[in-house]
Amino acid sequence: MNKKERYRYIIDYFRKEMPEAHSELEFNNPFQLLVAVILSAQCTDKRVNMVTPGLFAAFPDAEKMAQADIPEIYERIKSVSYPNNKARHLKGMAQMLTEKFKGVVPDKMEALQKLPGVGRKTANVMLAVAFDRPAMAVDTHVFRVAARIGLSENAKTPLETEKQLVAHIPKKEIARAHHWLILHGRYTCTARKPQCDRCGIRQACLFHEKNES
Repeated sequence: MNKKERYRYIIDYFRKEMPEAHSELEFNNPFQLLVAVILSAQCTDKRVNMVTPGLFAAFPDAEKMAQADIPEIYERIKSVSYPNNKARHLKGMAQMLTEKFKGVVPDKMEALQKLPGVGRKTANVMLAVAFDRPAMAVDTHVFRVAARIGLSENAKTPLETEKQLVAHIPKKEIARAHHWLILHGRYTCTARKPQCDRCGIRQACLFHEKNES
């Protein structure tokens, strides 16, 4: 199976099996999503979803969060990974949103990346999930799964993986494909022991092909 056929097979499978794929983070608006994505770095969505209700109740918008002291934010997020850094990032992000963007989360890559705690991956999540743009956020799951099943080749960085995926996935499917690959990596194509026996795309998977031969 060549690369074009591999992409077609995998996209067709996910279109059928995961037509409503979406983020597992819980949020009601772009600001809440941005906070949740910043908190989710090296932390599970499940843990983030346990923390955010109380956090949003206390700081429902950028202005309220900008006015908070860092220790106040820390107290509400201390069960997530790296809470000290994330508390500082949330405070700084909220301040910049309030001062430079009138409290509104921007919908451009360059503007998003100016916000404290926001790198390219987080910016791409915002573009895809909050604004329905054809953006491909590459986290550890996407990076691993793309390489393992053969959607990316010799990609050394998340940006290289992103470029290869965007080049081969139809524009209208890019945002949804981000969720397909994350969910597949989270529940089936797991890091230590991929569940090949119950994988619906094993016929198109380079890893499976190599291990069968």
